[in-house]
Amino acid sequence: MDVAPNPTEWVSFEDDERTTWLFDLTFLTSGWSCSFGTTCKGTEPGDNGARGCCAHGAHLVDDEERQLIVELASRLDSTTWQNRDRVTTEEDLFVEVDGDLATSRIDEACIFLNDPDFEGGHGCALHLGALAAGQRPLDWKPAVCWQLPFRLEHYEDAAGSRTIAVRRWRRSDWGEGGDDFAWWCTEHLEPAPPDRQVWQLHLDELEALVGPEPLEGLTALLRGRGESGETPVHFG
Repeated sequence: MDVAPNPTEWVSFEDDERTTWLFDLTFLTSGWSCSFGTTCKGTEPGDNGARGCCAHGAHLVDDEERQLIVELASRLDSTTWQNRDRVTTEEDLFVEVDGDLATSRIDEACIFLNDPDFEGGHGCALHLGALAAGQRPLDWKPAVCWQLPFRLEHYEDAAGSRTIAVRRWRRSDWGEGGDDFAWWCTEHLEPAPPDRQVWQLHLDELEALVGPEPLEGLTALLRGRGESGETPVHFG
């Protein structure tokens, strides 16, 4: 007997610029959280979460992001960054992968990843450096790193009407490579207490992705949902 797929609930509204925003409500109201270093199993078979999703390095958006990473890397020392002494020039930080610029890899992981036994802390050296500086990790890390597990998609029809969808990253979004993942963290979502849902814990990331006005519309809808127990859905 065929098993019915798990449905995804969406919420939609139109902004003042006549762009339709479509949000994955199932994900945003779930109890998902990054479990790196705790219950994360890692994307690679047998990884046991030591590399999480950092096994492949980070693909960069543009040269501006490259320069940002160069500048931030120069602010890290060997007490925060395990591989600091293995970098002598900024070219050591990057490699070209299928025509795209990405962070280099050392021992089958991103050059910025510290091992679990590193005294300065397990995880991304850029993330740890941001926290040590009292700043937001999303302002230090490549976009692909802080955006995960959010995915932003743009659609435009023949009449020029725009729809922007915000949803969770799925295994399939990685193409054929996703089929080889041993584990992917958004495949099984757990419920969350009313005040510990994804959208509440990741307001900074959501605002950086969509801007303040769409986020205001989203949060108004979600807060109204919490008060009434129902989700108002508006289609433009």
